[in-house]
Amino acid sequence: MHDDGSTPQSPVPADPGARPLGVLVGFDGSDQSVRALFYAARAARRLGSPLTVVTAFTVPSLAYADASLTPAVPVEVARLAAAQEQLEEAREHLRGFPGEVDLRTAQGDAAGVLVEMSARARLAVVGARGRGGFFGRLLGSVSSALPAHAHCPTIVVPRQYEVGTESGVARFTPRDERTPVVVGVDGSATSRLTVRHAVVAARTRNAPLHLLMVMSSLEDWGGASMAWLPDPELLERHRSELGEQLEADAAALRTEHPDLAITSQAVLAEPVAALLEQTAGAQLTVLGTRGHGRLASTLLGSVSQAVLQRAEGPVMVVPPRGAETGV
Repeated sequence: MHDDGSTPQSPVPADPGARPLGVLVGFDGSDQSVRALFYAARAARRLGSPLTVVTAFTVPSLAYADASLTPAVPVEVARLAAAQEQLEEAREHLRGFPGEVDLRTAQGDAAGVLVEMSARARLAVVGARGRGGFFGRLLGSVSSALPAHAHCPTIVVPRQYEVGTESGVARFTPRDERTPVVVGVDGSATSRLTVRHAVVAARTRNAPLHLLMVMSSLEDWGGASMAWLPDPELLERHRSELGEQLEADAAALRTEHPDLAITSQAVLAEPVAALLEQTAGAQLTVLGTRGHGRLASTLLGSVSQAVLQRAEGPVMVVPPRGAETGV
């Protein structure tokens, strides 16, 4: 829906030519980066986009008191060679991939490299765990900085993601499931943009879409605020009103996309627990980075950090300035 509350004419992605890197994924040779690589490869096939695989490396500034201690191979050359070896591992994993692949090394901090490259990508993919480079600082530099600052949607792939045992082209076939795409909604302009991306994600997956609005329960307000707690009946009335508005939004989307099964739900619950529960049964959970209210005001703060760290399924974070991309 548009910022003015109207329903967008179409969530069709912008010209892919404006995003030549296609699906961007960081790779460091760890098991989790392999999972991210396969997820990204399948996403690239789903979108009909190129796949760009990048390994970042840094060159420390070193000073040697004795010239005899200077390594025979310059540090930058050794680091580059190591990064290129990791890319060869990625090439082996991608053997049989039928799409366009671009393998790159980049000098610089991993988070900064991915954020910069995301301006030319339709989608960025990272793993939730790994070693060194992109993944060594779990939800520190990379897995937090990229979703928070990327110029395109970012998907964080969890440890539970299965690569599969297929061979050849079948290894990279997108997996269309009947489990839903779930999107967190809060009524803000940013949230409406997030819904547009979720619609595209559901349509490209032939999956149902579930709109979820979470209102903090009374227990979530904490004992120190007991004197200021609203009446439970007022909270329930407010939840019901929000639920009606959310269902009206869902109905508008059904009119625009009659081939898409869309449901909606407004709940009183602890936000992290409610969203984590959704990640266990959804093929993709979509969140925004900004919004308003007790849930959205902390996105990429306590709520989204907790969701990303503990999610049991892939989570997409859509930036507020996100391009009109497919996912």
